[in-house]
Amino acid sequence: MKLTVKTKNVILDIICLLYVLLFVYAAVSKLLDFENFEVQLGKSPLLSAFASWVSWLVPVIELLIVLLLIIPKFQSAGLFAAFSLMTMFTAYIFIVLHYSSFVPCSCGGVLEKMSWNSHLIFNMAFLLFGALAIVIKNTPTNTNRSFKKRFLTVKQITISMIGSVAIVVILFLSSEDIMHHENPFIRRYPQHPVVFSNAMDLKFNSYYFAGYRNNRIHLGNYTNPLHIVSMDTALRNQQNAKISFDPKKIPFKIVTISIRDSNFFLMDGSVPTVFRGSTSDWKITKELKGIPYFTLAVPLDSTTISFRSNNAKKSANVLGVFSANPTPKITYKRDLLQQQIDGIFDTDGTLLYSEQLNKMVYLYYYRNEFIIADKNGTLDSRGHTIDTIKQAKLKVSYLKNGTQAEMSSPPFVVNAHATICQKLLFVHSKVKGKYENHKLWEKSFIIDVYDLTKNAYLLSFPIYKTGDTELNSLFVSSTHLYAIIGNDLVVYELKTILTKEMKIN
Repeated sequence: MKLTVKTKNVILDIICLLYVLLFVYAAVSKLLDFENFEVQLGKSPLLSAFASWVSWLVPVIELLIVLLLIIPKFQSAGLFAAFSLMTMFTAYIFIVLHYSSFVPCSCGGVLEKMSWNSHLIFNMAFLLFGALAIVIKNTPTNTNRSFKKRFLTVKQITISMIGSVAIVVILFLSSEDIMHHENPFIRRYPQHPVVFSNAMDLKFNSYYFAGYRNNRIHLGNYTNPLHIVSMDTALRNQQNAKISFDPKKIPFKIVTISIRDSNFFLMDGSVPTVFRGSTSDWKITKELKGIPYFTLAVPLDSTTISFRSNNAKKSANVLGVFSANPTPKITYKRDLLQQQIDGIFDTDGTLLYSEQLNKMVYLYYYRNEFIIADKNGTLDSRGHTIDTIKQAKLKVSYLKNGTQAEMSSPPFVVNAHATICQKLLFVHSKVKGKYENHKLWEKSFIIDVYDLTKNAYLLSFPIYKTGDTELNSLFVSSTHLYAIIGNDLVVYELKTILTKEMKIN
């Protein structure tokens, strides 16, 4: 049945009115709650890197399209603009659902109540309305010209769709590359990458993570260094062990225990000494003799230790590798740590090791940099955390005729704690990024996750505080994240978005 000209005009007016109502409502909603809209775009898996200007551009374009639609002379251009913008919105949702690394929360007034799939259907309906309106608007009443004109209109619609989709795809690919490798300090918070599992009161704040073995977390205790506590992921089946060791007259000061495979290591860099034993009976069986004084040490295998000492010029920090087999050998890697101020405080940080990658990682406390080196200490690459603190913010004073360095003011901490699981680096950051929620920062600790194989930022998530206490340390297994917060041991279960990223191809 052929529609009369009057009927076509009524359909055209209704579609234009629907678009006007939609875009006016959408633009006004965004502008009235602009800060939230900008934050939501900052969390977007497609537009994070461009949130600052896209957040203004979108409502402005929506209002301009409304003006075009209500002015008869420009109605045709307005319909094409509306159709193109709706195509972009639809392509955006499709990519989020099928190609994004995570699906964010939906936002935007009444549309916030829709699921992403419902939103996709809603947009597709408006796409059909737009295409119909364009065809009606651009089809002449003269039947001799109607076929050619209709073919040209369909061609224009097709080009508009392809161009709009291409723009969204280009924005997506560009944003992903910027976010992963040139991040402008915008964090991504996917929906629940970790979920709270359990917690227990340790009674004391002197515990630390000694290691993980046979699906059990092991805790050491600074005030009772020979005592080891272990428990399963549910924090049940607690077991206590005491290391069998006679220290004799060794002047221990700060003893730490570290578990690597079936071995445990008892270490104190102030002596300096490293002892090794088996976790099967917790008995010391060997001393790794010949290691130099150290301030940090991490076992790489049964006979190799990576360490940090103050053996560089003017007692500056230097990284090295100690091997006890077949004869003691010390190798200093003086090119790894890069001095900015004094070489002591400005190079302070966390020393870690990934068994799966066979890589050492050193993360600076006071600047946005980490170092990746192989098991021999040879530099692999230098990476950066997403904050913008390139230069350590420290004030150092020299006492006793310049022979003793002291911090003369509290330092600005960038990366407070860190841990590695397989190829992922988990960093407790103390620097607030763009579009950050102030309340979230007040009630939680923010953890940023990096892929060491790609030298890329992945995502962030909060660990909620258990009181007015500090996060003491972190540990991550292939299934759970553990945190010691004050006296509390807290466990979070890792969800698929994280566990799939851990796998080494």
